[in-house]
Amino acid sequence: MSWLEVRTLDKRFGGLQAVSALSFAVEQNDILGLIGPNGAGKTTTLNLISGSLRPTRGQIRFQARDITRLPPYRRARLGITRVFQHDVFFASFTVLENVLIALDGRAGVNWRTLFWDNGGGEPNPRAEALELLSVVGLAERRNDLATQLPHGQQRLLSMALALATHPQLLLLDEPLSGLNAEEVAGMLKLIRTLRDQRGITSILVEHNLAAVMQVCERLCVLSFGRKIAEGSPAAIAQNAQVIQAYLGADARAA
Repeated sequence: MSWLEVRTLDKRFGGLQAVSALSFAVEQNDILGLIGPNGAGKTTTLNLISGSLRPTRGQIRFQARDITRLPPYRRARLGITRVFQHDVFFASFTVLENVLIALDGRAGVNWRTLFWDNGGGEPNPRAEALELLSVVGLAERRNDLATQLPHGQQRLLSMALALATHPQLLLLDEPLSGLNAEEVAGMLKLIRTLRDQRGITSILVEHNLAAVMQVCERLCVLSFGRKIAEGSPAAIAQNAQVIQAYLGADARAA
């Protein structure tokens, strides 16, 4: 049995079949790329795994447990964390304060210890927040307002906020959107580091195919809500059905 299993998922919105009979599995420490043309059902699939949408049919299992009907907060407690395409943070707070607030959202953290060291033997959230900012490369900007960060560093702040939940599985929705080449390389390095040093598994929805091919060991390709291919980046790059879905029927002859 796989670590995460998506079994014959369907999702309908009225007359629109957004996801159809979708099945795939993710093993622990995988970095899986979920790719496909616009409207393929990629973000809908992340919504189904995170719990913000419920499937019309099918099942989702995480660590041998059926989570299909669990609400998002229950899934978050199990270690499933979503990082959205658009950055979400408190604009009037500093970078450090944003991470402290994210830590407060985790069960068992005492608000009183967030902004002041209580001098006792309890874990110090400030120290953890600074450590997370160091992981994503924002420690030196901890006292800046979140809105003062350029877009690429706001993306890194979103990653730090996600790490504050102690995730086991990160659902990354276009984390490379709007990044320059240097920032893309840094984000790919961070995703690998989180896997190698923290054991965090990732599902990556992304349109930057060159980057996806670099960081993912395996790809699942969707088209019109259906899986049309699954395999290694090298195999997917040569798959005729994938080429047609992205580039059209005449692509191979061009």
